[in-house]
Amino acid sequence: MVGYSRLIEADEVGVLSRQKANRKELIDPEIAHYRGRIVKTTGDGILAAFASAQDAVRCAIDVQTGMTQREVGQEEDRRIRYRVGINLGDVVFDDGDIYGDGVNVAARLEGLAEPGGVCISDLVHQTVLDRLDEPFRDMGSQRVKNMSRPIRVWQWTPDTPVERQPPEVALTQRVRYCTSADGTQIAWASVGEGPPVLKAPNWMNHIEYEWGSPHWGALLAEFARSNRLVRFDQRGNGLSDWDAEISHDAMISDMEAVADAAGLERFAIFGIRQGPAMAIRYAARHPERVSCMIFVGGFARGRRRRDDPEAEKSDRMAEMMIREGWGSTNPVYRNFFTAGFCPDGTPAQMESFDELQRISTSPENAAQIPIMTT
Repeated sequence: MVGYSRLIEADEVGVLSRQKANRKELIDPEIAHYRGRIVKTTGDGILAAFASAQDAVRCAIDVQTGMTQREVGQEEDRRIRYRVGINLGDVVFDDGDIYGDGVNVAARLEGLAEPGGVCISDLVHQTVLDRLDEPFRDMGSQRVKNMSRPIRVWQWTPDTPVERQPPEVALTQRVRYCTSADGTQIAWASVGEGPPVLKAPNWMNHIEYEWGSPHWGALLAEFARSNRLVRFDQRGNGLSDWDAEISHDAMISDMEAVADAAGLERFAIFGIRQGPAMAIRYAARHPERVSCMIFVGGFARGRRRRDDPEAEKSDRMAEMMIREGWGSTNPVYRNFFTAGFCPDGTPAQMESFDELQRISTSPENAAQIPIMTT
């Protein structure tokens, strides 16, 4: 249940009564209908096992659809909403409970799901892809707590649009890893053929999610039609190591590692926002390798170095919003940045950018990277 403690604090009797009715009239009957069984309850959640992945996904979607109808009369901040995570894997049965990697991954997927949504692992998606009509959105590979390997995630929500066809060249993108000077693992990808272009790091990166997103996809695909485009997730972002030192020198080392891993000898650098600053630093260190630089929305001095008290105040306010609300299920904090970065974006582009913020990095890293660049 999303916001369980908050809901209980506001109306304990009412919430518990509605939750009991939800179990009796919707959740338990749906689980039984799809041949599942409840293994245990956790106060604000349920762990259930099913005979097949298709039954599990079908049950989850029906429950979430039913909950939307049941809560329609409640005020927005009083509605009971659930997140669901589904995984297919080995488990260990012990004294009426189940354990194992299959359960752990499902729990992490639940945490990634939007309120009212369902997140499934790639293995589950492959299993049910041809058996369900409901569309799932590709969230790319995700790094989750206590899991050493990235997990590819697909998400369904009641308003999920039919997945658009990815760019033709998307099939050639392959994520690889290289090691920066301090041992940090950096995820990078190369796609297309032609004169090489290295995209410099900017505030938020997720090389898999961005490639198919309505916000970034078309631009990146256009680059890849006539160039070899090399991109990477800067440290603290996306599929690269999140627990790493974040500094100017470290990010330049990351660019050096990616350029070497990709076999780039002389190439153009494409930089957006903080990207130009990183590009200039790299070019100053390696002028013989940079053929040209393309900048969009860069700056020579950050807002805290412009002798502008109002700009500095605004920047510190943004930092506070990041630290306090970045990881929240309430999108209002992330909407603040989405409106600033793409005020004229389509609803799909703004939704995609909002989602990029949530999955690309932690609140701590999201706050630290802009401070470092200003």
